[in-house]
Amino acid sequence: MGTAAHRLWKPSKGDAAITYEKLALLASPTDRAQEAAADLVGCTDWVPLEEADAAVVLGGDGFMLETMHRMIEDGTLRPVYGLNLGTVGFLMNRYTKGCRLLDRMAKARPIAVSPLRMEAVTQSGETESLYAINEVSLLRETRQTAKIEISVNERVRIAELAGDGVLLATPVGSTAYNYSANGPILPLDSRMLALTPISPFRPRRWRGAVLPDRSRVTFRVLDPKKRPVSVVADQKELRDVAEVRLEIDNSREMTLLFDPGHALDDRIVAEQFAY
Repeated sequence: MGTAAHRLWKPSKGDAAITYEKLALLASPTDRAQEAAADLVGCTDWVPLEEADAAVVLGGDGFMLETMHRMIEDGTLRPVYGLNLGTVGFLMNRYTKGCRLLDRMAKARPIAVSPLRMEAVTQSGETESLYAINEVSLLRETRQTAKIEISVNERVRIAELAGDGVLLATPVGSTAYNYSANGPILPLDSRMLALTPISPFRPRRWRGAVLPDRSRVTFRVLDPKKRPVSVVADQKELRDVAEVRLEIDNSREMTLLFDPGHALDDRIVAEQFAY
């Protein structure tokens, strides 16, 4: 794909409100999302995603991630405005019935996010590339402890991490699996990545690291036949990996739209005071 395929709409700094002339409507297959889609059908002349200036996404965080991944893979990067019809809805706005969403979108605040690009090599020598908006995690496949070498910018930092695995999270994903693994929550504009061990056994005192998002991180699986490891990039899994290379891909930058007062960076701050 050429560069033009990944060119993004971006608002001018002086714009108080943005008008989207062509909108796509994407809904999760759940009953709630389908009912909401039926309610919104008459609000505007919806168009296919390829022809749209922005997309309205109905569902939960999982469907939002699925939609963003589809846009990355197809090169149809568009601003996305989510309405929560799932559970947590961390990446979504509050759903209300009716056509007021068009006015809400005009006032929405854009937040830019860039995914991790993963290049993984399997034990058989095959290479596969995937993208992750939240995190990439390496996990042991059997009861045997995983042993993983960790390098940052081609320099070995941990010669042997023994444990259940390790993950690298973006600021968007820092409140998800990373947080459950006792990793740090990262402000959205921090331009950092969270490198977090999962149930580490050795080194005992290492609890992870915060890295600049320009960093290149490499995980090399030690003794992969005896201690097999899988890698998961958001929702996609690849088993029996030997090496995983990661870095942020700014050419796939995406735009999330949030109602004023409900922006993602505000939610990330609020999450740190939840108890």
